[in-house]
Amino acid sequence: MDNKNHIDIGKNIKMIDFLKCELLNSIAMLFETMNKGVKSGQEELLEILANIILVAYSLGKRIGIDYSDIDKKVQEKAKLHMIEEHHLEKWYGELTSLNHYIKGHGK
Repeated sequence: MDNKNHIDIGKNIKMIDFLKCELLNSIAMLFETMNKGVKSGQEELLEILANIILVAYSLGKRIGIDYSDIDKKVQEKAKLHMIEEHHLEKWYGELTSLNHYIKGHGK
């Protein structure tokens, strides 16, 4: 193994660690902001949720998972929860809505 591959592996490991910390930090910020009240920090909540999604996709990419594979897995899980009548689906129909969104968005 040459020095360039060693550096790339090291950089990738550092980036994965950074992304894991970023994800934990964003989740902590989500809980803190929600504890303050959703209305007062709706824009802040949007920023945090977008960051969580961005970090999740980036982390997946760093460990060898394509964005489209993440989308497919989310869609599979949504379909499974729809069949199992998960509360999000049963009470709000959110999983059907998410499934339609991903289908239309992925084209």
